[in-house]
Amino acid sequence: MKITKYLTAVFAIATLTAISGFSQTTNKPLDPNYDAALAAKLGADERGMRQYVMCFLKTGPLKVDDKAKVAELMKGHFGMINRLAEAGKLIIAGPFLEGGEYRGIYVFDVKTIDEAKALTETDPSIKEGYFKVEFIKWYGSAALMEVNGTHKKIAKANP
Repeated sequence: MKITKYLTAVFAIATLTAISGFSQTTNKPLDPNYDAALAAKLGADERGMRQYVMCFLKTGPLKVDDKAKVAELMKGHFGMINRLAEAGKLIIAGPFLEGGEYRGIYVFDVKTIDEAKALTETDPSIKEGYFKVEFIKWYGSAALMEVNGTHKKIAKANP
């Protein structure tokens, strides 16, 4: 009987807190711009953040002097990027402009590093050793999930 009363009280407090526009975990007012439906769609937590796996592309051991071979590797590389972006698995990709041995970055919408590794294994430039990869879990804005849709609207050309 006491547990039922306790649970009823906890539920009532949680409901009143939610209705009152205060965060249940921080007891601060909710942002008036907060869009609960969008947050849920993007998988956002209370801070508007979510987990990703970041991948750094580095110069690999394979040295290629043949321009046709480099073009073939890059065709496969960009093909993988476009395919994974279309599938919603690759959120951001791009080269570093002055990264030295660090050549570029991928941000994947996956939960584990193993999942990200499996995706990069479909990139011939990585498979053949032109690039090597390094992975780390990353906590970033859930708004990144909207980047690919916006990018399609502003890119005149796509490699």
